[in-house]
Amino acid sequence: MELTFPIEFLVHGTAVSQQAKRPASRATWREQVRNASTAVIPQPHFASNRPIAVTLYYRPLQAIEGDLDNIIKPVLDALSRHIYLDDSQIERIVVQKFEPDQDFAFPNPSPMISAAWTAPRPVLYVRLSDQPPGEHR
Repeated sequence: MELTFPIEFLVHGTAVSQQAKRPASRATWREQVRNASTAVIPQPHFASNRPIAVTLYYRPLQAIEGDLDNIIKPVLDALSRHIYLDDSQIERIVVQKFEPDQDFAFPNPSPMISAAWTAPRPVLYVRLSDQPPGEHR
């Protein structure tokens, strides 16, 4: 079955960095991301071969000490060969963290973004689109 975009979902839990010292932690986080995505897409399905735009909004429990860019790779790895065939299809990535003392009001938020803002922290909002040039969020 073909995937219908956009795909939005939440991953509950602390994002794990690509730099995490324990490989098992990265593997567990990738599995959490994949499981969260599986819950919102049809089964069985074909991974898309189209260009992809990825949006990640991370709402940690407390201020994060590491670099924000280190949480991207495990998420992308979890979705490769599952939502899309290969990382080379990704043409656009938007990533932002919203620490506890920082909030943001989205104009016309999707129900999933609204859910991310009412969910207990830590939570990661993920959106995948097959129209990278037209993405504006």
